[in-house]
Amino acid sequence: MPLGLQATYYGANGWLLQFDQLRVLVDPWLTGALEFPPGPWFFRGQLPRPWPVPEGLDLLLLTQGLADHCHPPSLALLDRHLPVVASPTAARRVGELGFRHVTALAPGDSHSLGDLRIRATAGAPVPQVENGYRLDHPAGSLYLEPHGFLDPSLPAEPLDAVITPVVDLGLPLAGAFVRGRQVLPSLLERFRPATVLASTAGGDGRFEGLLTRALWQQGSAEEAALLSAGAGPHRLIDPVPGEPYQLAGSG
Repeated sequence: MPLGLQATYYGANGWLLQFDQLRVLVDPWLTGALEFPPGPWFFRGQLPRPWPVPEGLDLLLLTQGLADHCHPPSLALLDRHLPVVASPTAARRVGELGFRHVTALAPGDSHSLGDLRIRATAGAPVPQVENGYRLDHPAGSLYLEPHGFLDPSLPAEPLDAVITPVVDLGLPLAGAFVRGRQVLPSLLERFRPATVLASTAGGDGRFEGLLTRALWQQGSAEEAALLSAGAGPHRLIDPVPGEPYQLAGSG
């Protein structure tokens, strides 16, 4: 039975997207600590509990090669025969982990898996330009980019859903490296999405280290909800991890 378009959040950047029967795992952090060099004293994240690997996966979709998008302990749980679509940096990482069916997409490249068409879009420069994705399927259409960097080449047309951060995160002197608060008005104007799902700064992970003490944040999910309501008939969801949300079609 067709399921339409559904999304389940795992916190941070992780999602399970379901286009009818086709199941796509995005940037998963399912188990173990999340650390950035030079070590846990600099940045360490911990989940309150591990997530089980979703069953029946058809695709692993990776936006970036950084550890909070391409998390080795989580990827180690997955079948190495699972097809992967990834940014070039993430494709190198999963290749080193032994994944055997890896498609690297640079911004502007496209790939199809069954009825799902995947277009890579220009994302955050961290420091090389990584990926967002425009996903189109008979069950629904969706755009996602985890740092709030909108590719100016994307056409203005209605989408069922957008997955985006809705706050800005930054560091002194370096400025904002997540620009969700800044980009949200442009996303609403360009895509007129029926649903906006807040990502990247959500979930119930615990974070510590020098980097977390220096971070600043501007904006909130509440502020984003007011902006969305004023911009048109959009539904903004600050998702509860583990809860599936229906974005298009019917169950």
